[in-house]
Parts: sequence; C-alpha cells; structure tokens
Amino acid sequence: MPDPKTLHTAILILAAGRASRMGEGTHKLLAEFQGVPLVRRVAGSAVASRAAAVTVVTGHRRAEIEACLSDLPVDVCFNSAYAEGMATSLVAGLQTTGRMEIDGIMVVLADMPDLTSAHFDRLMAAFEEAGGDAVIRAASNGQPGNPVILPRQLYPELLQLKGDRGAKSVIMDSSLPIIDVEIGPAALVDVDTPDAVVAAGGILKR
Repeated sequence: MPDPKTLHTAILILAAGRASRMGEGTHKLLAEFQGVPLVRRVAGSAVASRAAAVTVVTGHRRAEIEACLSDLPVDVCFNSAYAEGMATSLVAGLQTTGRMEIDGIMVVLADMPDLTSAHFDRLMAAFEEAGGDAVIRAASNGQPGNPVILPRQLYPELLQLKGDRGAKSVIMDSSLPIIDVEIGPAALVDVDTPDAVVAAGGILKR
C-alpha cells in the first residue's frame, strides 16, 4: 500500500452545464452568495484546500464563468462538447495536463454552495487513509452525496464515458470499495432551480 504521505488528489470542478432548469436568462453559477458568484465561491474553497491542483471545466456562458475565476490559481479547461452532457466534462478535465498521473481526482459539482475547504480536506484524508485504493464519497446522515474522489485505477474507464452520464456506472462496475465520509448537509445541497438558489441563500443574477 502506498505511503499516505505520498498520495495526491486534484480537484475537478464541473462548471460547464447549461443549467436548463434555471429558465431563461439566469445562471446558477453566477448567482451570488454573500456577494461572491457561486462558481468562484466553490473554486475558492477548492484552492484553500490542500488539493495538489484545481481544474474548472467550463462550457455554457464560458466568458462570464471564466471571468469569475480570472485571478484564482486554477487551471481552466473549456469543454467545447459540453452540450453533449456531463461525461464530456469529466473526460476533458481528466485530460488536463498532468491529471492522469495524479493518485485521485475529486469530482466537485460547481452548484454546491455549502462545500468548504475543510470538507475537501476531510475527503482527501480518507483517501489517503485508504491508501488510494478506494472510492471516497461524501455523505450526510448515511445518504450518499457529493463530492466523490475517484482513484487512478478508474481513469481508463472514465475516459470511455459518453453522453449525460457521471461516474456512477464506473464506480458500481469496479471492484474497489466505496467509503462514505460524513460531511453533513453540504453533501446534498445543490441549486438546480431559481427557488433552490434563493433557499440556499443566493441572489440570482443575469
């Protein structure tokens, strides 16, 4: 088993989707939480964690999303095929320079406003304790949620994903153990609709 001290995890933030449930004009990732656009809030928490690197995959409304990130130390990857679904963003992010050599990739959905650097660090610690040989999944009161850390053993299968699919099928088809890590309600809070944005404390922006 690898020495936990030698394991490294990169964070991959998925921010390319069309946010179709938001209706016309507004975009959930541009909604402001405590004066900060949501995509920047999540990226900022990722940067403040001890992740080895942070990549943000953009797509829909690319210019505005990337403008929110311009002064953050993140790698921005534009997914030109974003309209084809989530799988294309996973593949694009994994293909960012150097990511295929890293021990684990933490997949973070950009529409989860309550995630903090402490949550990310807790998940990475669990990955290290497992020797990099397990899927680490955030949970709240026993209910699985996000983010999820995917170990390097799964990268070849992830690169084969197509369409609007996440990594769930790859995880379930693998023989790797799945370790759920309690991080509280933040594991389940995402904002897919205008009402959800407001309920989570956000202010909609066009």
